[in-house]
Amino acid sequence: MFDLNKLVRENIKDMVPYSSARDEFHGEAKIFIDANENSLGSPLIKWYNRYPDPHQQKLKEKISAIKGIAPEHIFLGNGSDEAIDILFRAFCEPGRDNVIVCPPTYGMYEVSARINNIAVKKVQLTPNFQLNLEGLEEAIDPFTKIIWLCSPNNPSGNALYREDIEMVLNNFDGIVVIDEAYINFSRQRSFIPDLIDYPNLVILQTLSKAWGLAALRVGMAFSSAGIIDIMNKIKPPYNINEPSQELASQALDEVEQVNDMIRIIVSERNRLETELKTILIIEKIYPSDANFLLVKVDQARKVYEYLLEKGIVVRDRSTTPGCTGCLRITVGTPKENDILLSALRAGF
Repeated sequence: MFDLNKLVRENIKDMVPYSSARDEFHGEAKIFIDANENSLGSPLIKWYNRYPDPHQQKLKEKISAIKGIAPEHIFLGNGSDEAIDILFRAFCEPGRDNVIVCPPTYGMYEVSARINNIAVKKVQLTPNFQLNLEGLEEAIDPFTKIIWLCSPNNPSGNALYREDIEMVLNNFDGIVVIDEAYINFSRQRSFIPDLIDYPNLVILQTLSKAWGLAALRVGMAFSSAGIIDIMNKIKPPYNINEPSQELASQALDEVEQVNDMIRIIVSERNRLETELKTILIIEKIYPSDANFLLVKVDQARKVYEYLLEKGIVVRDRSTTPGCTGCLRITVGTPKENDILLSALRAGF
């Protein structure tokens, strides 16, 4: 049975979180001389001399309205990578515990594990990039704290079978993280509504993909209030800067514009898939629920370097386990996609 108290590291239980000046102040005031800021302002805009809201309350309220989940179930990080790192530091004892990843998958799970001195067990996805449930069951031991799942998966692009994810959630007593960075492009629905049924579930999303705010570095985690409290306890006090909070808040007012962009990207993804199939060097295009295609090609490195000479940068994933001979191609603008297709037809 899942027991959050048994999973949290003892040093995290015992720690007293840093208390910022803004944590200690509540209410309204006209003069702020509590945080050793520059009271004269800044060379930029007057309010940039003040520290940002450490809890990002206004931003969380807008996200809450869009996602249909209360603010106390939302963590905001400096990119999803901060949330990933914090989960390791909260639940995994260095040199003792382990986590499970399912390659090919997002590389930061393993990188962050190594930084935190956490052992990584790898259970390869099946040839069609789905979970190997028997392999997962065999890999779990008493020191397995987190299973990392990416759906839609990067770099393969496909969504994992929902019933397989539910099987993991129902049979593992540790933390299950579902990275939904590409969920806006998917036919599958988010697991956010299911949080009420799974106290061991953490969902990662981001404003970097569908919302087009990669430069702002705003990642989101959704989970039980207990897990979110632990994550907030660990995070740096002012982890989301003021311009990022302001600009993200403005963007969240433009839901219809984002939905229009998603429709265009999905349409272009489908067109790109159809037209790539007519090019001789293309051996296989994997099904995608994301804003990219994993494409198996003849002589992947040669094709990659040829496109580079034409000023077109794709991602060579041919050395990634399970992705031999594959390039990952992000869906560009209609014009960019036309240029890519023309280059491939002309060269091959």
